[in-house]
Amino acid sequence: MRKITPHLWFDKDAKDAAELYTSLVPNSKIANVRTLHNTPSGDCDIVSFELSGQPFMAISAGPLYKFNPSVSFHVKCKAKDEVDSIFARLSDGGKVLMPLASYPFSDRYGWLEDRYGLSWQVILAGEREMKQRIMPALMFVGKVCGKTEEAVSFYAEVFKDSPAGAAGRTNANILARYGRGEEPDSEGTVRYASFTLLGQEFGAMDSAREHKFAFSEAISFMVPCDTQGEIDYFWERLSADPKAEQCGWLKDRYGLSWQITPTIMNEILAGDDKERTARVTKAFLKMKKFDIDALKQAYQGE
Repeated sequence: MRKITPHLWFDKDAKDAAELYTSLVPNSKIANVRTLHNTPSGDCDIVSFELSGQPFMAISAGPLYKFNPSVSFHVKCKAKDEVDSIFARLSDGGKVLMPLASYPFSDRYGWLEDRYGLSWQVILAGEREMKQRIMPALMFVGKVCGKTEEAVSFYAEVFKDSPAGAAGRTNANILARYGRGEEPDSEGTVRYASFTLLGQEFGAMDSAREHKFAFSEAISFMVPCDTQGEIDYFWERLSADPKAEQCGWLKDRYGLSWQITPTIMNEILAGDDKERTARVTKAFLKMKKFDIDALKQAYQGE
């Protein structure tokens, strides 16, 4: 089954970060490293890797975007010593946001930013069923605070109705709301929600506290598309800011960044033919929404 892939934007540390992350949990690996030349950011390393079966992609493309806690990643663990070990390794050289401790929602939990600024929540799952070890979590703050429930419903509708929707379970499930007296969060807004898109788990929450950050291009979500029809569908449903449209990237109505990418991209950028890779790179850098036929023509040298 095709999976939505978190895409991480690093200044220059994509390979080093991927090596650290893949050393943390079993069933993790670096799948591929390649370099794109002559991009607007110069030469860019692109690293494909997996964490406990969850695909990720990372790019070293300069200091244009910075990570922040509006998107973090849950790491679910079966044992307390595993929580402690992963937290210690990730927090080394980083910043602790919530210290390791017992909380109402978990007997062992901590939230941190690692040495690269990426945000992680390490949590003891215990005996609970763990379908997905690594899970993205979205925090709706500032102008979009209070819109988590609306956003979750919107994403569930978009992906359920997509051409790929039948391939994976998609639903929304609000788990907990803020109650009276929990200011600054308003009663009824979302303390925590879980939902699935194409069979993958996501988390989301509102936070009305003062935050000096928002969703940014530092973390985007790549949606793999087999056909031009799928690309057109997701582009039409998700894109809400024409100024943000570039090279398959878009921003939705909540400011979250997505990349609507053809599944053939890995194939046409693979191999050692530098002239062919340069042709394909030159072609897609000119695009907003990806055009599969035009990419194939560039690949074939037409």
